Amino acid sequence: QAHLVESGGGLVQAGGSLRLACVVSGDSISKLAMAWFHRAPRDARQFVAAIAWSDVTYYADSVKGRFTISRDNAKNTVYLQMNSLKAEDTAVYYCAGSENSGIRLNYNEYDYWGQGTQVTVSS
Repeated sequence: QAHLVESGGGLVQAGGSLRLACVVSGDSISKLAMAWFHRAPRDARQFVAAIAWSDVTYYADSVKGRFTISRDNAKNTVYLQMNSLKAEDTAVYYCAGSENSGIRLNYNEYDYWGQGTQVTVSS
């Protein structure tokens, strides 16, 4: 049973950057496919980025070219580097892990979730 804890959220001006981190305990991330989702107020949880066992990555169109997902297996940590932030990126960001090896886009395909970290982008 993996336990996920996110950090790195905060308030940033439009055009700025943040790096989110997700520390995993209880399982090795080398055996998990990992992803980031976000949920804006009054919206459903939406896919942002994912990284498979093979380190293949996939991004939502809205963040492609601005966000980068990566993993450090030695630290059992997954990162989301967010650059050129926009007001519409404002949301609670959640880290997710799946026992399946490949890219998963639907939140109900993930087995483990963190508690979320708030990202607020001021325009």
